[in-house]
Amino acid sequence: MPTPDSDDLIALIGDVHAEDSLLHAALADAKGRGISLVLCVGDIVDGQGDVDRCCELLREHQVVTVRGNHERWLLNESMRDLPHATTRADVSAETLAYIEALPTVYPFSTRAGRALLCHGLGSNDMASVMPDDFGYSLEVNSDLHTLIADPEVDLVLNGHTHRRMVRHFTGVTIVNAGTLRREHHPGYVTIDFTSGAVSWVDLANSYATTTTALGQLLALK
Repeated sequence: MPTPDSDDLIALIGDVHAEDSLLHAALADAKGRGISLVLCVGDIVDGQGDVDRCCELLREHQVVTVRGNHERWLLNESMRDLPHATTRADVSAETLAYIEALPTVYPFSTRAGRALLCHGLGSNDMASVMPDDFGYSLEVNSDLHTLIADPEVDLVLNGHTHRRMVRHFTGVTIVNAGTLRREHHPGYVTIDFTSGAVSWVDLANSYATTTTALGQLLALK
């Protein structure tokens, strides 16, 4: 499998939620941009598309993927009353084995610092920082403060909220990958670790892509 440590330009895919056609479009678009390494923040299951095909695509393209809370719920057979919930009976044995083997976090090194791929914040797949979180909501966010204090983490690449963003805190920068979920403005993120540029690739309009600047990794570093 490719290693993030050796790639200066990557694609970061957010919560997939069974959107196999949009996942295929994102992977094809990234390949067309010359991006060889793709990372995914999890939440592959629970949606209106084909989970087996999503996992097949992730394996085929050697996408570095971590487990989200929806995979945890599937494996624990909890929260299966959610709309479009995936059950064990809905997927193949190969898909279940793939999901079971996914790590909760994936640390790696980049030119821009030490990065942590995760779903929420670190090992807590339900934790988050929203674009409009300020003041008290940040003060009491213990998972955020744990990452800020961790000398081994400079960048957090995550998802969970379906809200794409780049936010800087003293000691850590968070890049949220957004989502592929069709009703939540689907797209993915590209990150250039050399220039620090973070861009959003919009897949909302029949897979036609437009790219806009989302932020800079090192703006406040």
